[in-house]
Amino acid sequence: MLAITCPGQGAQKSGFLSSFLELDAFAAQIDELSSASGIDLREHGTESDDETIKDTALAQPLLVASAIACAAELGVKADYVAGHSVGEIAAAQIAGIFTASDAMRFVSVRGAGMASAAAHTPTGMSAVVGGDPEDVLAAIEAAGASPANVNGGGQTVAAGSKESLGKLAENPPEKARVIALPVAGAFHTDFMAPATAELAATASALEIADPGTKILSNSDGTVVEDGQDYVGRLVKQVTNPVRWDLCQETLLNAGITGMIELVPGGTLTGIARRAMKGVETFAIKSAADLDGAREFAAAHA
Repeated sequence: MLAITCPGQGAQKSGFLSSFLELDAFAAQIDELSSASGIDLREHGTESDDETIKDTALAQPLLVASAIACAAELGVKADYVAGHSVGEIAAAQIAGIFTASDAMRFVSVRGAGMASAAAHTPTGMSAVVGGDPEDVLAAIEAAGASPANVNGGGQTVAAGSKESLGKLAENPPEKARVIALPVAGAFHTDFMAPATAELAATASALEIADPGTKILSNSDGTVVEDGQDYVGRLVKQVTNPVRWDLCQETLLNAGITGMIELVPGGTLTGIARRAMKGVETFAIKSAADLDGAREFAAAHA
């Protein structure tokens, strides 16, 4: 059995779309998604530096468009699909909940709203790698931050003010490392509350279908069968923690044997290698990986 996963913000790297844009169909879809979002995705996926694409209003549409175009180019039907944070929007399009243009409309409003919310107060996110899970959560709370992403595999992401993250870095949990992430705000916390009203209004105007592929929710790791329910969860997830650990648990219990991570792959497959023992992984990082990914998918069909 096969799962396809879509990475979240922080996975982007300067130039990560360069090889893919040599593929005619991929390039054409990126141009269509650029028009839908009002953002030059070609430029930001090839020429813009890491600091530029750290901007939430750019990073989120860029990541969603890249995963959508990659899935179309890959041409593989999975048993399950899931996305991490903003990757949930790409997963929704792949599963048939959103059209591609509506996915870009939704993510553009999300990214702009979260960027605006982040501008009110200097905030950020830091990965806490290793340590006892209870000690990690206690240290995050003691620093005045929140556990925004519980990823499993020994990784929790803390979010909060720059001051609270500084305290966490100065007093890390025992046997753990604190690593600042290239994101511009405290996502999945109450700091993002100003972004939810417009996002909910946007969602209400979109054409939403029930998924044609089993899709998991970051809120609790469950399979969601109702498209409206899933999109409602997307709106709430802006201020709620991502429970990727529960998504992985669901995939394990379902008997998944292989997991493909769409471009820019590497983050989720890295977590899976630690948290999903016995499940093979394949990260798509460049266009040269597509044939290998198709062979991998066929082996796990």
